[in-house]
Amino acid sequence: MKFDWTYFWDALFTPNESFLNGLWLTISISVIAMALALILGLIIALMGRSRFIVLRIIASLYIWIIRGTPVLVQLVILYTGLAAANIFRFEDITVGILVKGAVQAAIIGLMLNESAYISEIVRGGLESIEKGQTEAALSLGMTGLGAMRWIIVPQAIRVMVPPLGNSFNGLMKSTSILSIIGVAEMFQVGSTMAASTFKAFEIFIVIALYYLALTTIWTVIQTWIENWLNAKAGLPKAESIWKRLFGARSKRDRIAPKNPLSELEGVSA
Repeated sequence: MKFDWTYFWDALFTPNESFLNGLWLTISISVIAMALALILGLIIALMGRSRFIVLRIIASLYIWIIRGTPVLVQLVILYTGLAAANIFRFEDITVGILVKGAVQAAIIGLMLNESAYISEIVRGGLESIEKGQTEAALSLGMTGLGAMRWIIVPQAIRVMVPPLGNSFNGLMKSTSILSIIGVAEMFQVGSTMAASTFKAFEIFIVIALYYLALTTIWTVIQTWIENWLNAKAGLPKAESIWKRLFGARSKRDRIAPKNPLSELEGVSA
């Protein structure tokens, strides 16, 4: 078998419409699922910190079940299993554009899976702030909700950004398994092209490079967000893009990670 360089460069720099549609669908599903997962993850984290034991038990069970089962299995149960059991069936809907049932299931499935990990990141971020700050806010007449909104959360966000950014990177890569429920994202479109042209090696390298481009772009955005938050807090800049991409860290960085939640980085679906 000979590598077809001409086909490879054409597929890389002048992809066809189907591939571009798959790329756009991959990005759209990733962004929407992550946005919803952030909201649900925050709710689950707050439930886990509630004074009501029932809410804490529900949050713990949710995290245990979601984190303890593969996202692939969750997607199949959500899309195929519920329909087979006559519990719920995802139907195509139109909201300005046609949203297929499989895409809806993909977004919800990834949201549910990612929210369990995000809830732990949020919990760790909130707990990284000294309790004395909450007590001081309450002593000044602020409500618990006000203290959380104006004192705790702004500080915790800076701590949570790195692991949340890594979670989003992981979620984008997880979209490659959505073909199992028939979502025509980038990987499935590429697989179809490979089957019809017998250029599997060339196509899958192109797919890998596009995923690499997506995660690299997000790393740049994440670094900018971290630097912006650090500047507002009067702290030094985060690691440079080059250090993040190529691992050129100093001895000090390897011994003492800057972020209290650094051990959570890489936690993803």
